[in-house]
Amino acid sequence: MALEIMRDPRIRAVPYRDLIPVSRWEVWKELLLCFPWIGIGLVLAHFGYYLLALPFSFMFFLTGLRVVHNAYHYAIGIGKAPTEWVMYLLSVTMQSSMHALQLTHLHHHKHCMDDEDVEAASARMAGWKALLFGPMFYWMIHRKGIELARPRQKRWIAFELGTLAVWLPLVLFVFHSPVLIYHVIAMTIGQCLTAFFAVWTVHHDCDREHYIARTLRNRFKSVIAFDMFFHLEHHLFPTVPTCHLSELSKRLDDHAPELKRYQVY
Repeated sequence: MALEIMRDPRIRAVPYRDLIPVSRWEVWKELLLCFPWIGIGLVLAHFGYYLLALPFSFMFFLTGLRVVHNAYHYAIGIGKAPTEWVMYLLSVTMQSSMHALQLTHLHHHKHCMDDEDVEAASARMAGWKALLFGPMFYWMIHRKGIELARPRQKRWIAFELGTLAVWLPLVLFVFHSPVLIYHVIAMTIGQCLTAFFAVWTVHHDCDREHYIARTLRNRFKSVIAFDMFFHLEHHLFPTVPTCHLSELSKRLDDHAPELKRYQVY
């Protein structure tokens, strides 16, 4: 287990607890982050501008990953029960069982970069292999999540997968809506690219003890990535919401400046 860096006294000395709470404005900003992107993408698709719609669908997928990533750690600031429903909504719109992926992701935190870490499988590959690995990755992380689930979690997973089992055939074979079919195709592509963009980019060439993940220090790059690439900070302090990771990165640099050596891009 990659816990050596967690025992480093410098890391344990980083102040972070004041970064855990979120304001009401930050909660609403997080929850509404996805909607403009999916809205614009679907409107463009409705008028037949599919190529123009794709970047907005990509941004919806990216911001959706940010929201659900916070949801995995119950770090949105809305309580556990509402967070479960946020994961359900994103399961349907992004075409995954987010409760299954939550369990795989938490297992990834516990076993970061070791042999049991299914989520980080693509990080141990060359970049082009990680791209091709995407469809298999989608299957593997769902299977691992189901394997790890307890009865209550299995009910959520069954609810999400059951909804998708009904929804997707309706979209593809009953509704005959080009907009909805476009969205299904776009999200399928997004899921197949997750092994590369959400895992390989933040963990490739990292180790199991000290440099367990990558980060960013260019503010412009961070803004266009919606602060999603402060991944080292996230692993060290998973209860800190994404909106506060930029501030956390400054504090981490004061205590362990060498950790910013491995950056995403």
